[in-house]
Amino acid sequence: MKYLFYGLIPLAILTALALIACILSYFILQLTGDILPLHKFISKGTQLLLVLVCLFPLRAYLKLSWTDLGFARKAIFFKQLGLGLGLGLLTLLPILVILYGLEVHIIDETKQWATGYFLERLLISLLLALLISFIEEPLFRGILITGLRKKIGVALAVFLSASYYAGLHFLKNKTAVPYNEIEFSTSFELLAQAFANLINPEILSAFIALFMVGLFLAMIRVQIKNSLGLCIGYHTGWVWLIKMSKDGLNTNYDSEYLYLVSDYDGVVGSLVSVWMVLLMGLYLFYRYTCPPYTVTKNA
Repeated sequence: MKYLFYGLIPLAILTALALIACILSYFILQLTGDILPLHKFISKGTQLLLVLVCLFPLRAYLKLSWTDLGFARKAIFFKQLGLGLGLGLLTLLPILVILYGLEVHIIDETKQWATGYFLERLLISLLLALLISFIEEPLFRGILITGLRKKIGVALAVFLSASYYAGLHFLKNKTAVPYNEIEFSTSFELLAQAFANLINPEILSAFIALFMVGLFLAMIRVQIKNSLGLCIGYHTGWVWLIKMSKDGLNTNYDSEYLYLVSDYDGVVGSLVSVWMVLLMGLYLFYRYTCPPYTVTKNA
């Protein structure tokens, strides 16, 4: 009963913040006019509230320092970030090479890749990847794992953090409601549809892949002291490479190997799941047969 109680606390917090975001989104749109679709207001509002509430008042309430969340000293953190970024690129690149070789991904011949445009997309994609990683990693591999492991142990904390991480990617609703049809109840209807999406069988392949990604990052976080910088780096490298690949490649829906990816982003899917399991196995082999990791040795 204890494990169930603590395991459901993050869901309760998420639901409460999503409901607040629904209310705020409705009234903001009433004041500002049709500046953004309601479903996007709710989604972004929930994410913002999660960051503001969990990383500040909730962290203070739980008496957790930034070090407790996994941040190392500044110099070590940036070393971790750079190393993780490089490893993230290296670990995802084989997936993209395989998908291209199997013609699951094909070149988008409509794109004109001038040098200036390429560098612009490269920089924008990197900044977006950093923003996503600096939001998600302190939440899932930081406060969620740290808070749960004190109550229910490391193994279950890792499992739940990976589950919440994967699930939150599908807690969304892309239904565009015309501005003149929005009522106070509309926000809550969209939120209910978003939660219902979590039991959609069509997301299973992508959910498992993202769950494996969450496990991999959580494993690094609990195996290496103060290693949140590594997690942020890995995450940034993966998101960066995916965004750049989507700029220049299209998913070939006629490919006989289409089952290797999902509709989520054309990359995550069964191939990523198998690859993550292999990487975790290789990492654990390295971790327990090679000398200790030196970047965080004195963190």
